[in-house]
Amino acid sequence: MSSNASPQKKGLGDSEHLKALGYDDSFHRSMSLWANLALGFTYLSPLVGVYSLFALALSTGGPPSIFWLVIVGTGQLLVALVFGEVVSQYPIAGGIYPWTRRLWGKRYAWMAAWVYVWAMLVTITAVAEFGSGFLANLINAPVTKEVTLGLSVLFLVVAFAFNFSGTKMLSRVARIGLAAELIGVIGLGLYLLIFQRKQEFSIFFDTMGVQGNDSYAAAFLGAALAGLFLFYGFEACGDVAEEVPDPARGIPRAMILTILIGGVSALFSFGGYVMAAPDLQAVVNGTDIDPIPAILEATLGTVGAKLFLIVALTAFLSCVLSLQAAASRLMFAFARDGMIPGHAWLGKVSPRTTVPVNALIVACTIPLLLCLLIYVGGSTLLTQITAFAVIGIYVAFQMVVLAALRQRFKGWRPAGPFNLGPVGFVVNVVALLYGIFAMVLLARPGSTGVFLDDWIVLIGLAVVMGSGLLYLFIAKPHSASHQPEGDAIAVAAMLRAHPQNAHRKDARPTTSTQ
Repeated sequence: MSSNASPQKKGLGDSEHLKALGYDDSFHRSMSLWANLALGFTYLSPLVGVYSLFALALSTGGPPSIFWLVIVGTGQLLVALVFGEVVSQYPIAGGIYPWTRRLWGKRYAWMAAWVYVWAMLVTITAVAEFGSGFLANLINAPVTKEVTLGLSVLFLVVAFAFNFSGTKMLSRVARIGLAAELIGVIGLGLYLLIFQRKQEFSIFFDTMGVQGNDSYAAAFLGAALAGLFLFYGFEACGDVAEEVPDPARGIPRAMILTILIGGVSALFSFGGYVMAAPDLQAVVNGTDIDPIPAILEATLGTVGAKLFLIVALTAFLSCVLSLQAAASRLMFAFARDGMIPGHAWLGKVSPRTTVPVNALIVACTIPLLLCLLIYVGGSTLLTQITAFAVIGIYVAFQMVVLAALRQRFKGWRPAGPFNLGPVGFVVNVVALLYGIFAMVLLARPGSTGVFLDDWIVLIGLAVVMGSGLLYLFIAKPHSASHQPEGDAIAVAAMLRAHPQNAHRKDARPTTSTQ
């Protein structure tokens, strides 16, 4: 898929497909399938996810919390399959926004994009803040508020500079980040599992008393964040659909591979740290709140631990880069349809680099302001605003899944080259049930007794969705937008009727239900 060969012999060409959906090419299609996979993978970033939540998962659910990686990975694979069918019919930049618009309508899409863009901007901030700790450790800098702010800003600005340089540079850095991730999670994980084992494999079925005198079921459910925080990012592959050759075929594959490779990587990494921990009971008891540096020091030595920090920093930078790219493409797609204030400015694409440069500026500036807010409010604020990001992303995901299921009930049969046929309906239903289950787990209030801390996830979601609804109904940003909406059935019929698709097995004549 790395070549620029036109897929016209297999169906509609890229430009022709895009033209049929109401848009002209605005980008260079210079991102290969491998680079597209790298973009999604570095956004998903198993290294960042496992490192961030390893101690929390073990202190909440013990070693069996590793099974959340399997449960959530399976559920998100179903979501990725639904997304794959949608992007195959609608290979449009911006991902969740154009998908929900064409599956449901512009007001529904406005809310999905509003929630999702804020979740992404907060996630960019969180990853930069977490990455600053690695960088401070590498350069032996004290982890003060001022140092954290300065290094977080450095992450954001460097990632912006790479993104500003164009899609080819984004692809190059994403591929480097993918290599760093694979070394840092699979390579290190296998090394720890094979050569540095201090536990038996049966440890993954041992709760180690984490539940106390209560039922283990509650403890296990409490550890769900170990997987829920990790398995998103694959949708970023679709955010750059107009920068990829043959996206209708390639992007669904890239999203699925992102989940599969990310899941295997996370299992090796999480499992390796558990097996190599010199004092696993201390981690489970919560007395060792940051065990990974000690595990690395004990197994790799001082020099090896420093080398790992370099690999980790590369992964963190690539993650910020991918998040900025995805957020900017979403804002560009939003602006191109006239759905956001300042849409004429935000919808501009640089003629030199063919990137939405003004949207990129916003995707860097708002996280910079959030970093300043965290500097003033303290590290607790980082935890509080990050809590919203995870459920915000799941809500936006499930808005796509729900919209797709609604269209299926109305008679929609996805018409892209990637589709699941009759199985798609079952996959769609199960993906929605999984998503509801995940959101319930994420929204459960805490038990600290502090109202703001216990309810912060729902408070954050209510603030973002409430402000979005108010703006939607007062300012009516959708009223000036005249791009197509809710046309999934009509577009499927049009694509099947196109002469270049006439040879396809699923191109049977459209019935009245279509």
